[in-house]
Amino acid sequence: MHQNGKAAITISRDPDRTRRRILDAALAEFSAHGFAGARVDAIARRARGNKRMLYHYFGNKEELFTAVLRFKMAERRAWSAALPGDPSQRLPFWFDTACQDPEWVRLLQWEALQNGAKRLIDEAERKAASQDWLRRLTHRQRAGQLSSGYDARHIALAMQSLTLFPAAFPQLVRLYTGQSVSDRKFRASYGKFLKELAAVFQPAKRAGKK
Repeated sequence: MHQNGKAAITISRDPDRTRRRILDAALAEFSAHGFAGARVDAIARRARGNKRMLYHYFGNKEELFTAVLRFKMAERRAWSAALPGDPSQRLPFWFDTACQDPEWVRLLQWEALQNGAKRLIDEAERKAASQDWLRRLTHRQRAGQLSSGYDARHIALAMQSLTLFPAAFPQLVRLYTGQSVSDRKFRASYGKFLKELAAVFQPAKRAGKK
């Protein structure tokens, strides 16, 4: 204890592990309740620490949320490095990652509900990442790997919609198909559909190949 009676901050001998534990706890809390509904003391409990420890590592709630966003974006950039070379496999790949990362999907849903059209937390950084993806799509169009007949921005939105929607709205998957989004049969059949649909985004000469 400090002399002023306040609990001392327990500084971990492994700060990287402590930061990761806090980030995991924050992701779980933010994805469950959104930024507005998440409670710092609940995050501290999940991280097996206290609020003073969180503030020591991240400053405040918004800085912690920003750190979670940047951590997840870095993770997704790492996944993009593992994208299959076959363009027809890329939509199934991103669908599979969405199914494996429901907390990220819920975080985006909460953000849409709570922020609406207002400026997002860490918007400049996130917009830069989005613009980088658009540049890569445009490069693929110029290289003849993607159809140049579509606006790259529309392709990006379509890809996000096709791959995120089932994980974001599992109740609609069940109503339309009678299956759960976690059902292997549904994932296999939807993945096959995405693989075939990917031909739409390919140049005509490639899409027509057998």
